[in-house]
Amino acid sequence: MSAASSPRLSRLEPYLDRSEPAPTLLKMLVGVQLAGFREDAGLSQDQAARQAGFSAAKLSRIESGKGRRPPTEADVQKLLGLYGTDPYEAATLIKLLRRAGEPGWWQRYDKRLMPEWFDRLVGLQEAAATIRTFEIQYVPGLLQTSAYARAVVERGLPNAPAGEIERRVELRTRRTQLLSRPDAPQVWAVIDESVLLRVLGSAEVMREQLEHLARTAALPHVTLQIVPLNVTNASAPAIPVTYLRFAGADLPDVVYLEHIRSANFLEDRDETEEYRVALDRLADEALTPRESVQMLRRTVEERYPGVPGTGR
Repeated sequence: MSAASSPRLSRLEPYLDRSEPAPTLLKMLVGVQLAGFREDAGLSQDQAARQAGFSAAKLSRIESGKGRRPPTEADVQKLLGLYGTDPYEAATLIKLLRRAGEPGWWQRYDKRLMPEWFDRLVGLQEAAATIRTFEIQYVPGLLQTSAYARAVVERGLPNAPAGEIERRVELRTRRTQLLSRPDAPQVWAVIDESVLLRVLGSAEVMREQLEHLARTAALPHVTLQIVPLNVTNASAPAIPVTYLRFAGADLPDVVYLEHIRSANFLEDRDETEEYRVALDRLADEALTPRESVQMLRRTVEERYPGVPGTGR
């Protein structure tokens, strides 16, 4: 068998040629493909786990692609043998698995700065084709300036040592480089007007941040909308929401819901569809992208007149 004769392989091979590792995405792809091979073999997850000598929880974890590290090659080989997978398909999946073991840039940071849920979010964002986000308190992380990011970190961790603050700001700033990549995802951000009015850091920090938002909104792959305070019936979720969609047809959409020290990831299609519809409604209620940029510029001039800007 060759890639040309296997639709499954034709979808996998582009991921083998990525210049940057995408371990979170690749773990998911390995899991999805293993689940497909299992179903082709006519086995339920419980039956396969029993025959492989795994717990049901272990096989579920492998197929979902969760956890900091990918499954071991020995475990994947055992499953491929159990499913009678074609040797060429099996070899391609093993190559994918090995690439999944290559660390992403964010995984080189101290794990104290990268709890497992945040590691997964950054990895998913790095691999997503589309990122939709709604924020009610802060500018979305991918759109923050360094100074604004520092103000957010200092507000959340008032007693953290200076060195830790700097490392966290560096990590946040590095994430924003995603938007300048040649294969940057489509980003659609909806933010509440209160985000523009809440002063973090200083007036100078806020002016720079709002000017940066206006410039970023001009990028062809970025859409920014603002929900004005006078929209009293806006169907806004009560917490920040990030919705991620991937290029691979086999991969589910993922919804990320952030809490103070934890997060939830939703992958069930019925649940993610509810959030997609909610974000669609919210976008309909928000200002248009053009009106949103006009509000940004108006807010800058009304609230921060005479404050030095970036001039860029």
